[in-house]
Amino acid sequence: MEARIRVVVAKPGLDGHDRGAKVVARALRDAGMEVVYTGLHQTPEQIVETAIQEDADAIGLSVLSGAHMTLFRRVMELLAERDASDIVVFGGGIIPADDIAELEKLGVARIFTPGATTASIIEWVRANVATPVS
Repeated sequence: MEARIRVVVAKPGLDGHDRGAKVVARALRDAGMEVVYTGLHQTPEQIVETAIQEDADAIGLSVLSGAHMTLFRRVMELLAERDASDIVVFGGGIIPADDIAELEKLGVARIFTPGATTASIIEWVRANVATPVS
């Protein structure tokens, strides 16, 4: 029997705009995934701790503040430090194309930019996040 994909959706940093994160969290949940939404103003440390405690398969970060390079980098560093690099990290927000390439070099699996549909996000998560076996 396959277990459901577990995703932590988080809003790191001081960005106070969470409508998109809530829409994505609900879409993933409605698609049959287990979703933990952390709420606003989370530190990378809090996000990684939540992902480990919740035994998450993926972390979805929503960053609109312009601090994406710092925040994504720190999440990736913390996952490595905690021996949790198997947790897939993806995200979305207003992120320039040049920065997307840099984030991918850091190990971020995918960045969704404004206009991405919830269907495309769900499809990508299903195709790129391993479904655990219970």
